[in-house]
Amino acid sequence: MSRFKKHIFVCNNQRRAEDPRGCCSARGSVALLDYLKKRVHESGLKGKVRVNKAGCLDACQYGPTLVIYPDDVWYSPQTQADMEEILTEHIENNRIVERLLIRFNKK
Repeated sequence: MSRFKKHIFVCNNQRRAEDPRGCCSARGSVALLDYLKKRVHESGLKGKVRVNKAGCLDACQYGPTLVIYPDDVWYSPQTQADMEEILTEHIENNRIVERLLIRFNKK
């Protein structure tokens, strides 16, 4: 049995500005992580939902990037409103936010 109902990892990786892949922290992931942590606490989900910063999730081109486990759902939120939608729709109501999904090409 899992300790948390959901575990959210938000990439905070940093790369040099000249790296062509870019990085999530330069695209605002640190502020988005802080916002989501605050909202999880305010929503009474602390202890049920865990929000962690992550190193590189190897999806830099989509950044900011987050992944929710055990669901294995990957998102690219750009704003606090996007984070709010992920929190209410996916975390609280178990509905995937299709418009924010990262759709990886299968090899």
